Amino acid sequence: MLRKSLVFLAIGCLVGAAVPRPSEARVVRFVVEQRRAFAPGTEWGTAGAYERLDGTAYFEVDPRDPQNAVIVNLDKAPRNTRGLVEFSSPFYILKPADLARGNHKLWYGVNNRGNSIEITLRGFPIVAGSDPLSAGAVGENNILLHKGYAFVDAGWHGDGIPRPNALFPNFPVAGQPDGSSIVGPLRLEYQTAVATFTQPLAPGWKPYEAADTNTLHSTLTVRDRADAPKVPIPADRWAFGRCPSGPGSLVPTTTDLCLFDGFEARKIYELIYPAKNPIVMGLAYAVTRDVGAFLRYQTHDDAGNPNPLALSSTNVGLRRAYLSGTSSTGMYMREFLYLGFNEDEAQRKVFDGVTILTAATHRLFANVQFAHPTFYSRQDRNQDYTSNSYPPFTFAVTTDPISGIHDGILKRPATDPLVMQIDGELEVWQWKASLNVHDAHGRSVRIPDNVRLYYLSGFGHVGGITGVLSPPRPPGTCQHLLTGSLSAPTPRALVLAMDDWADRGIHPPKSNYPRLEDKALVSLEEYRAAFPRIPGVEPPAVINEIHLLNFGPFFDSEGGEQTLLPPLRGPRYPVFAARSDRDGLNIAGILPLEMRVPLGTNTGWNVQAGFRAPDLCGLSGAYFPFAETKAERLANGDPRKSLEERYKDHEGFVKAVKKAAKKLVKEGFLLEEDAETYIRAAEASDVLR
Repeated sequence: MLRKSLVFLAIGCLVGAAVPRPSEARVVRFVVEQRRAFAPGTEWGTAGAYERLDGTAYFEVDPRDPQNAVIVNLDKAPRNTRGLVEFSSPFYILKPADLARGNHKLWYGVNNRGNSIEITLRGFPIVAGSDPLSAGAVGENNILLHKGYAFVDAGWHGDGIPRPNALFPNFPVAGQPDGSSIVGPLRLEYQTAVATFTQPLAPGWKPYEAADTNTLHSTLTVRDRADAPKVPIPADRWAFGRCPSGPGSLVPTTTDLCLFDGFEARKIYELIYPAKNPIVMGLAYAVTRDVGAFLRYQTHDDAGNPNPLALSSTNVGLRRAYLSGTSSTGMYMREFLYLGFNEDEAQRKVFDGVTILTAATHRLFANVQFAHPTFYSRQDRNQDYTSNSYPPFTFAVTTDPISGIHDGILKRPATDPLVMQIDGELEVWQWKASLNVHDAHGRSVRIPDNVRLYYLSGFGHVGGITGVLSPPRPPGTCQHLLTGSLSAPTPRALVLAMDDWADRGIHPPKSNYPRLEDKALVSLEEYRAAFPRIPGVEPPAVINEIHLLNFGPFFDSEGGEQTLLPPLRGPRYPVFAARSDRDGLNIAGILPLEMRVPLGTNTGWNVQAGFRAPDLCGLSGAYFPFAETKAERLANGDPRKSLEERYKDHEGFVKAVKKAAKKLVKEGFLLEEDAETYIRAAEASDVLR
């Protein structure tokens, strides 16, 4: 799609960088509604005390502007008297109380489903929480605050149901020119943890109302596993409505589902129904673009409210701006870049660097009619959903040999940022990560100079791994022990690397990602054959595959309207697993400390227990501990060396941790202070005592 004409570009270059055009999409009011001390009494590095600001940003977008033409249904949204579309979003900011003591840089961390997790991912060990109000909520050693960054987050998930501590925007609903509702097909899958008769159409989210509650005009199916046959449920055995105790308690609604014979726990139900009143969800990307641009370039809004990060009424003072997102918001980052939202209406680059965690080759596809961007493709459910891998897969512009699409995520050199993407082993199994580095014919794809791809071998989703800092967890509905909770220091070290790259021109570590030409990527069959024969462990028989999906003629790489649901499956793309060694540990990637000094085999996969086998078990990794002694492992028939054979004694284990930590610091993937945290944990552990 042509983003702008040459004439438009030439005119835009003449516009002053800090003076918005009257019709441009932008923040028109930025209202701070609450100001309070953050973690009173805490001094953060040289930046000193911090404060937290909460408020609301108000936006206007011109549907006629070529920069916004990509937003689906924007032309069908209500307009004000000036012909502009209005919307709003809550935000919060953590900033040095004395801006002059900060580093004059912005870190915009995009929340995940309304939960502000990006700030917590820069502490180590990571703490749980999504509403930063105290030092304990972000980690007392938080790298962003200690380095003096201003941190901002704003709501983007337009179908969120308001709840405490969550950031959700207020987006308009699109309609027909005559005022009637837009109606179109919507597909949803359900899995309940316990048996029940009823549930909302979109559990946890604002549902799109059913435009027609006659069940003959919808379809509902059930199956035992992802690849099992879909069994239709007769139209007279279900209804739109609530029925907490069965069909006798049915109250008809347009937003709930009642199954007369009940939903069976852990089975997969699929509903396709005519929905109405689509939210203009593509405005999500405009929120991030325009809040970032306002804070970076404007000293005040249209009403005279000051930019709270500006040093004075005439000087914003921000030298750099960075953006990050994780998991589904990592998919959001890839989409944000692909759709061109790192360029604001004045043709300015908004963010200098973007960090993407655990997104693989998925894109969010929030820019779709009737989007529910919380639901994404994985092997055990939602396989051919919209939030998926769809060409282009790679950052570099290439020609996809299956679809013929010639495109790339980064294709705007003037405004493309520096990019770091960090994936774990889970993303290889569930989110087609290997397609970042090869095409459908198995040919290598180059990584652009302004991109780094890093791979955290052995990691479950978002950094779950077992070691001295994080013990394994019970298996739950999986077959095997789960990897530990979040304890990944790599994103902290890469905060410094990204800033050095953007601000000082110091290149970060080279990309470190498994590739076919290095024989670090293998087929599923090769992976299974090479995996060690650990007693009681069968490696996965499935991996989340991807076909070229056809959602109908009004859907393409930029999103659009889906008219074919489920989509038609075209040719299949090859996807590969990461090769493992004799211990079942990946040979490629950064190799975090837990993999260099392992206590067991960490994998990025787990397998469903019970009737759901052999499906992969959600986003869980698995952990298979080593025997403590040689005699124990021989008695168990375990081919992997024991802890005793590896480290001899406790002192030997601590020595190995010190050596590995020192090497990771030298490579640039571990901070000195985090190395000390590992060493102290190893010294205090009971390993080989």
